[in-house]
Parts: sequence; structure tokens; C-alpha cells
Amino acid sequence: MDYEHLDPSVSETVAPIGVKILVAGGFGVGKSTLVGAVSETGPLRTEEQLTEIGLGVDDVTGVETKTTTTVVMDFGRITLGKELVLYIFGTPGQQRFLFVWDELAVGALGAVVLADTRRLTGSFPSIDYFERRGMPFIVAVNCFDGVPPHTMPDVRRALNITPQVPVMLCDARERRSGTDVLITLLEHAHGQLRRPAHV
Repeated sequence: MDYEHLDPSVSETVAPIGVKILVAGGFGVGKSTLVGAVSETGPLRTEEQLTEIGLGVDDVTGVETKTTTTVVMDFGRITLGKELVLYIFGTPGQQRFLFVWDELAVGALGAVVLADTRRLTGSFPSIDYFERRGMPFIVAVNCFDGVPPHTMPDVRRALNITPQVPVMLCDARERRSGTDVLITLLEHAHGQLRRPAHV
């Protein structure tokens, strides 16, 4: 299947296959940004203003300028070729909203875990969640301006993930970069589904 050329128009004679994808990660890592960048329609967002009530609950270390937070989900859609439509659900990043994840995960093919090298510990709950569920996932390191680059082997070691899990760099603001992340997840999930059960 050719994913390389985006085509928002779907053939009237061929019904596209719909695939559900999750975008997860820590608070302020760029999930809403990624969903908005790749979506061919205006993304649905459930964001609320951060308030003083959240002080001491939401850790804004490293993202002090952040003023809103996702409280349920982000939603977007992207068509790849004429055969495949991805429905992208961004999860809330705070621990107190983890109960929402079980509902969002139903029927999902796989997940992207966005990571910020300034706050890698924020990725652990997402990685643990998908490992426990046996859901295919990849790690995409969001390249924030002014943050020193890290090698992917260093990130892999820091996150303690297996060599089978793809780790890549991305810019969540860029449509092409976000699309590459989604394609990498599709290829990884497809490879996982084709593996024999005993492997």
C-alpha cells in the first residue's frame, strides 16, 4: 500500500479502510499540536484553561508557558492514498485523566508515544500502559526549539524499551513529519500482526 502521497479525496467506488490510532505522552509534549498538524479537517479539541486549582497537581516544569490542557481527547483524521483513513485520538497527558485511556484504546491498532527529552519520565506511564495491553507503539521524540539533540540509542536506553520498538525524531508542528510518524507506526503494527504468536 502506498502511503507516500496524501490524498484527502477518497474514491467513490472504493470504500477506504478506517484505522484508529492513539497519540499519547506526557503533559505538554505536543500531542494536540501533532493531531492538529496532520489532520485534514479542523481537529476536535477538548482543552481547558490551566488554573490555580491545578497548581501542585499538573507539573508544568519545562512548559511554564502552557496555558491550556486536554481534558478528554483531541481528534483528527487523515487520508493516506485512497485506501486508508486514520482516525487519530490524542489522549490527555495528566495522570488524573488516565481513566479516559481505556475508552480511547478500544479498537485502536496502535499508538504513538510522544517524548520530550527534557522530561523523559513523562513518557513512562504511556509506555507502561501500551506494554501492558500488548498494543504496538512507537516513540517519537518531539524536537523542541533550543533543546540539545540526543541520539536515538540514548533515548531508547533512557526509556528502557526493547529494540523492536521504533524510536524516531519528529517535529509535531510539521504535517510531513507527523505523517511520517503515523506511517512508521502503521508499518510497525503491520509487522507485529504478521509475527507468529510464539515469537
